[in-house]
Amino acid sequence: MSKKPKKLGKKQKDFTASIFKILSKEPSKSFNYKQIAAALELNDTKSRNEIIRDLKILKSQDKIHETDRGKYQIISKSEYYEGSIDMTSRKTGYFICDELEDDVFIPFINLNHALDGDKVRAYIYNRRSSRRPEAEVLEILERAKTEFVGVIDIQKNFAFVTTTNAKMYTDIFIPKNKINGAQHGDVVLVSMEDWPKKADSPFGSVINVLGKPGEHNTEIHAILAEYGLPYDFPIEVETYANKIDTSITEEEIAKRRDMRNVLTFTIDPKDAKDFDDALSFEILENGNYEIGVHIADVSHYLKEDTILDKEAYQRATSVYLVDRVVPMLPEVLSNFACSLRPHEEKYTFSAVFQLNPKAEVVDSWFGRTVIYSDQRFAYEEAQTIIETQSDIIPAAISLTGTEYKVPQPIVEATLKLDELAKILRRKRMAHGAISFDKVEVKFHLNQEAEPTGVYFKVSKDANHLIEEFMLLANRKVAEFIGKQKKTFVYRIHDEPNEDKLMNLQTVIKKFGYSINFKSKESISNSLNTLLEEVQGKKEQNLVDTLAIRTMSKAVYSTENIGHYGLAFDYYSHFTSPIRRYPDVMAHRLLQHYLDGGKSVNEEEYEEKCRHSSDMENLAAQAERDSIKYMQVKYMQDHKDEEFLGVISGVTEWGIYVEIIENKCEGMCRIRELKDDYYTFDEKQYALVGEVSKNILQLGDEVFVKVKNADLVKKQLDFWYLRKNE
Repeated sequence: MSKKPKKLGKKQKDFTASIFKILSKEPSKSFNYKQIAAALELNDTKSRNEIIRDLKILKSQDKIHETDRGKYQIISKSEYYEGSIDMTSRKTGYFICDELEDDVFIPFINLNHALDGDKVRAYIYNRRSSRRPEAEVLEILERAKTEFVGVIDIQKNFAFVTTTNAKMYTDIFIPKNKINGAQHGDVVLVSMEDWPKKADSPFGSVINVLGKPGEHNTEIHAILAEYGLPYDFPIEVETYANKIDTSITEEEIAKRRDMRNVLTFTIDPKDAKDFDDALSFEILENGNYEIGVHIADVSHYLKEDTILDKEAYQRATSVYLVDRVVPMLPEVLSNFACSLRPHEEKYTFSAVFQLNPKAEVVDSWFGRTVIYSDQRFAYEEAQTIIETQSDIIPAAISLTGTEYKVPQPIVEATLKLDELAKILRRKRMAHGAISFDKVEVKFHLNQEAEPTGVYFKVSKDANHLIEEFMLLANRKVAEFIGKQKKTFVYRIHDEPNEDKLMNLQTVIKKFGYSINFKSKESISNSLNTLLEEVQGKKEQNLVDTLAIRTMSKAVYSTENIGHYGLAFDYYSHFTSPIRRYPDVMAHRLLQHYLDGGKSVNEEEYEEKCRHSSDMENLAAQAERDSIKYMQVKYMQDHKDEEFLGVISGVTEWGIYVEIIENKCEGMCRIRELKDDYYTFDEKQYALVGEVSKNILQLGDEVFVKVKNADLVKKQLDFWYLRKNE
């Protein structure tokens, strides 16, 4: 559940949320600082002193009272609050409110037709009893969504749609005259129009028929529709985009810094079609290096308040599904006019840096440019240059499929950029940045988009080379404007959630790891050490996933609190305007301020930041769903095979198992574990056999077989076979 975020930059550890949680669990009991420290597994003097300090803060805020000298109890309240609903898959929910220290449980009977994500007014009660506090929804202020994807069941006089969303606890009633040509069993998009007070289900109508369940395009379109994401452009937007003048003119070049004669190249994924960024490299007479980070000048073509700009803003991001990209911009711009394609002149917005041999920035320049890309590399090709220091690219990894020779100046530039990038990365890590190089699951697809194999994308030196110079540009642009105290679009990242860090500590202790909670720096250092130590071990993906979940979500905001994960005081998104609207806003604002413009309206841009963050979140969910769908599809053809997996989750209803060789995750239900009668042990995060005392816990290796692969629900069920002893 979400918690109210804390600001960055605190010199002392803040335990108020954890203290409040401990006191809330037993509201009739009083605690002293020693008992709280013991509950938090803290025994150092500094932490105990900070607990004492935080107890006094909570007392001053009238959230707790001192029942006896040094003993504290929560002050119970019964009040009305506004917040949002976070549904579980078991027809219960949680009420989330910034004014409350913790999320509040809502039993089904108290939901009163509220759905996941809805903004509501709620009443909190039972705060003085020994039971946990509960909430009751009194009023629905705003629906999070009114359109849902599901399968239609047509009866004689009516129909109803059962949604595929596990958090949607009701079906939707459809009058016979509102099925819009749907056939029984079709996957449809429905609009929820009304929910009469005494009705068990809401009333709705079919907006669109997506196809038959299990068909590839049906399921992909269903994923997009579930999150309100489009899969094509309105005809008027396409028409407008196709009429844009995309020619490179002498008149426009004269307004820009001409860098066409400077060595410039791109490094991107092998299958990329939109090239946002290029690097230029030049050795200066003083022995320093001039490195240009050149970004597609999307804002040159994307004029404010046009039909095209409004569509791009509404989308806010491109969506990367397993088998396709749903672009933010029409193809004429994303893949052609804006894309920094090889051997073509392009308009760019650039951050040009002078670095000395220690990778220190001694000078910087920002502005509009024109470039010519001398070479396009895939990451694999650039990696070969770095690893072999050779100018020969073998046919096996070549973009052209044939062996070729790279011009020596480009080889030398690549090697020097790699050397400087490694220095920048070391500095960043030493400053407290956290290195999340989580393995990405990718699929080999045939012409029908059927998965024929699974592989993993791992970041190597070539990836890090591009990453470091993009980070440098993003940081320096944000710093340039931030120090002027003018409104800007920042990419911010708050400190890790304290309770989640505690939960992570509990899990990783089972594998012999630990986190040092003494300071912000010690937490960062121990997280990096943890991520390094699990590399290549059976628990790696589990620990990587749990560590990422401890992190706050990075968002866009005009309020700069820095970026915890990158250890930057200033950070923005400037380097991917073809696929991210906030980068377009950053370009426009930077040019506005370079032209001497005044600070823009902060509230207006904060609203744009919120929208961009929301759309990014929806796109990420759709991308995850497409991966789950493809994993289920892949496993359908492997039902007779035995797989070795790692237990990645344990609940009272079963264990989740992630197959080691392909990262596909499914559930073994507790009632179907045939070798014993198992019960859930919450303290051990384990299932324990009543007779055999066999323990199934996080990180254990087990053998499984596919029991069921449900494409519509994107869900795998496994048969549990045995432990790998």
